[in-house]
Amino acid sequence: MPIRLERIGSVAVITIDEPATRNALTGVSARELLGCLQQAGDDQTVAAAVLRGAEGHFCSGADRALLAAATQRPWDPEVIADLETIYESFIRLASMPVPTVAAIRGAAVGAGVNLALAADVRIAAKDARVLSGFLRIGLHPGGGHFSMLDRLCGPQATVAMALLGEEISGDRLAQLGFAWEVVADAEVEARAVELASRLTDAALARDAIATFRAQAQSRQLPAAAAVRAEQAAQLVSFARATQP
Repeated sequence: MPIRLERIGSVAVITIDEPATRNALTGVSARELLGCLQQAGDDQTVAAAVLRGAEGHFCSGADRALLAAATQRPWDPEVIADLETIYESFIRLASMPVPTVAAIRGAAVGAGVNLALAADVRIAAKDARVLSGFLRIGLHPGGGHFSMLDRLCGPQATVAMALLGEEISGDRLAQLGFAWEVVADAEVEARAVELASRLTDAALARDAIATFRAQAQSRQLPAAAAVRAEQAAQLVSFARATQP
């Protein structure tokens, strides 16, 4: 199974388990991710959720085969459905009814950055690599990338990372506000679970995060609106990539 859901006390731990591709997202894995997020969200005994990647990698973005299909057949309904499922996974994570923590080891690239950004809190390894990567492969950023990155890191960092291709790692992840904390690689997942496990009263945690999300929407573009704002431009960039 490309996605696993486990429980550690009051915490749902969701693992992307596609190590051969460094946990790249496919239509299949994104659908399973949606299902696990839904299951964790519906379970009233869950107070928080942690998202991690298997074998020391967070998420290397959308699967290369899917990206190739999107540039070759951007009109294909199956391709569009797979991309839509990946977009929906960002929206679902960003609107979870419990606080969420992303445990970032290895690389977070492209869609993997979006997944990290959609979490409420990020714990990163000192040697984790965060790379927007969209323009490097000739694509317009998608999935609410600009809005979520700007919200956390500000406009200058957003342009440097999303447009100019700057990769960030180490303490700079925390300095820019991308990560709450930067720790040794071996400590990332334990720290993320420890932080999430502080929430033991699931009902209270859910009430509190609902209040936070309602208040935050007054100063942030909702996740669904951010995704849709970029969707058309990204799809056009897939079609443009097919031209000689």
